[in-house]
Amino acid sequence: MTAIEEGQQAPDFRLPRDGGESFGLAEAEGRNVLLYFYPKDDTSGCTLEAVDFTALIGDFAAANTTVVGVSKDSVKSHEKFRAKHGLEVVLLSDETGEICERYGVWVEKSMYGRKYMGIERATFLIDASGRIRRIWRKVKVRGHAAAVLEAARAL
Repeated sequence: MTAIEEGQQAPDFRLPRDGGESFGLAEAEGRNVLLYFYPKDDTSGCTLEAVDFTALIGDFAAANTTVVGVSKDSVKSHEKFRAKHGLEVVLLSDETGEICERYGVWVEKSMYGRKYMGIERATFLIDASGRIRRIWRKVKVRGHAAAVLEAARAL
């Protein structure tokens, strides 16, 4: 698989979301999409990231940008996560990992010397025409949402 790069057309997808619905890039219809991949619902870094994006959701809306998080957690897990933390971002369930692989974020990780496969925290800013305008890999959570908002405002 070739790595995704800025300027390329974003791989299309359709994934289940909370409320029994699904979401795909086609739903964006003339809006930018901030697609962020995160390892696991309700863990410290992932919660902070989702809360930070939620805090800026009105600013992202004003920048014509829909914020969408993706992990391999189930829809039921996402619903609990959203309710517990009052999240307003769209959360998609990629239980098979197919979309994580298409975006190149299913990678080998290492913790305490043990190697395992997991989701690399990464963000893709996709413009209204479906082109990837910015990619952030190995994201550090603090300050990330604000940095992405600035990039979204520049589109």
